[in-house]
Amino acid sequence: MQIDDQLFKKFILESGLVSKTDLEDSSKKAEEKRAKLGNILLSEGKISETDLKRTEAFVLGIPYINLTKEKIDFSVLSLIPEPIARNDNIVAYNKTDKGLEVAMLDVDDLPVIDFIKKRSGLKILPRLTDTNSIKAVLVQYRQSLKAEFQDIIQKEAPSLGDVIEEGDKSGEKSEKELKDLAEDLPVVKIVDSLIFHAILQNASDIHIEPGEKELTVRYRIDGILHDAMVLDKSAGAGITARIKVLANLKLDEKRLPQDGRFKKEQDGEKISFRVSTLPTFYGEKTVMRILKENTHGFSLETLGFHGEALERIHLSLRQKTGMVLAAGPTGSGKTTTLYTMLDILNKPEVNISTVEDPIEYQMPRVNQTQVKSEIGLTFANGLRSLLRQDPDIVMVGEIRDRETAGLAVNASLTGHLVLSTIHTNSAAGAIPRMIDMGVEPFLITATVKTIIAQRLVRRLTATKEKYFLSQAEIKNLAKIADLDRVLGFLKEEKIIHPTDTLEKIPFYRAKANDKEGDGYSNRVGIHEVLKVTASIKEMMIKGSSQDEIEIQAKKEGMMTMLEDGVFQAALGMTTLEEVFRVVSE
Repeated sequence: MQIDDQLFKKFILESGLVSKTDLEDSSKKAEEKRAKLGNILLSEGKISETDLKRTEAFVLGIPYINLTKEKIDFSVLSLIPEPIARNDNIVAYNKTDKGLEVAMLDVDDLPVIDFIKKRSGLKILPRLTDTNSIKAVLVQYRQSLKAEFQDIIQKEAPSLGDVIEEGDKSGEKSEKELKDLAEDLPVVKIVDSLIFHAILQNASDIHIEPGEKELTVRYRIDGILHDAMVLDKSAGAGITARIKVLANLKLDEKRLPQDGRFKKEQDGEKISFRVSTLPTFYGEKTVMRILKENTHGFSLETLGFHGEALERIHLSLRQKTGMVLAAGPTGSGKTTTLYTMLDILNKPEVNISTVEDPIEYQMPRVNQTQVKSEIGLTFANGLRSLLRQDPDIVMVGEIRDRETAGLAVNASLTGHLVLSTIHTNSAAGAIPRMIDMGVEPFLITATVKTIIAQRLVRRLTATKEKYFLSQAEIKNLAKIADLDRVLGFLKEEKIIHPTDTLEKIPFYRAKANDKEGDGYSNRVGIHEVLKVTASIKEMMIKGSSQDEIEIQAKKEGMMTMLEDGVFQAALGMTTLEEVFRVVSE
């Protein structure tokens, strides 16, 4: 089934998905590269994958199917083996008298259709779908983590018994003994399974925690830790040793903390793991941070920026010099915000260099340097070297000491745009933090243009429950947030009618169900964006407090994080409970 290019272009234009100019540019590139026009549009971010697949399905005259929330009968699903489904992006989802309906990313893949037809003996009815649907169905091939562990334990019972016996033996083991333990088949399978399921569930961290009598495995998903598995405590020695082997850590060092990293590929995604081990009372605790290197496609809007805050960031990115800082605690999405800004700035005419720990996303045409403190390559030394590389834009992963802060300020004074992160709880709090690091206030006023503070809140799913605030709830909410300002922002951005009051604005609660779990999926940012204006510069020189600077910033139109949280709750993106969980005033 070949797609008629002329019909495809006609429908794309008529639907308004892509402008005529963009379509013509992409058509030329498709001809030059001898590639599909749809693939070019997708790679350049001019169309979403869902819109592309819907359009292709319309042109081909076949259905488009979304399977992200569908539970498929295993007898139908198993008609296509998991390796074929995973490698060829094709899944079976419905069997009728007419034949077997299969969802695919590419209906031109005739060899795989022919293979499935011969294997099943059924007529194959191809349907178009998108990557998210394929991923959602692939998860269903796997048993639950608990069931998979039981399967491993049953199949490998004799070997696992030996491993547990080894773990129970008292006394210190040699490095060779620990290496043999780490390479034991059941241990390898357990660690592989833990990692596999963590990635499938979109976890950001894996915690392996020894207790008095058991070993607890927890996943951090959407910012919340969930118990994933409880194992016999004796299995801890083998699991920790296996992870140490992967991360190239010292196997026989259990008294001191260690840090390492390793990489693997799953479902076509390159994934980095940052490993940390820490001695605790009951043994070594291991935490693995999961970083998907080729994650892309973010925009400031999808991260949750809007209105005046969005305009302020775009204005700061048009500057040739100065500093833009992202502030917040660990895990608040600061680095993702910086990468999104870098993506906007990443053009052929500029040289962008970064020094990071770790490199979380790999970006084309950006010179990224990994900090290696053990050999003396610190943020400060890396930044000092970068400035000899003729950069236009510099990103420093984190300003954490006086030397790095001084070099970053110097870089912005000498004609560079500097992007970095800083650990403070609010935008205004970044100013006293830099002063504490030894940066003179007059240098901060000369360099810092914009400070973004942020948190991540869990995003509601489509099954959310609508409700309206009672008078008592409004009264309690007014004690912690300026509701008049929030109403003003909602009216200014034309979210609500100019005459609406808070009683008329719908809010939402999470609604748990079997398909969508607790009613939340993924996260969105809430932000405050402080523009360093002339009046705020004067206050900084005078030594005004953080609170005084924040009051002035609010007078000049800054929406605080708490206000933005209430704003996002009014949009139905999250709940008020989520906002209060992550923001304290």
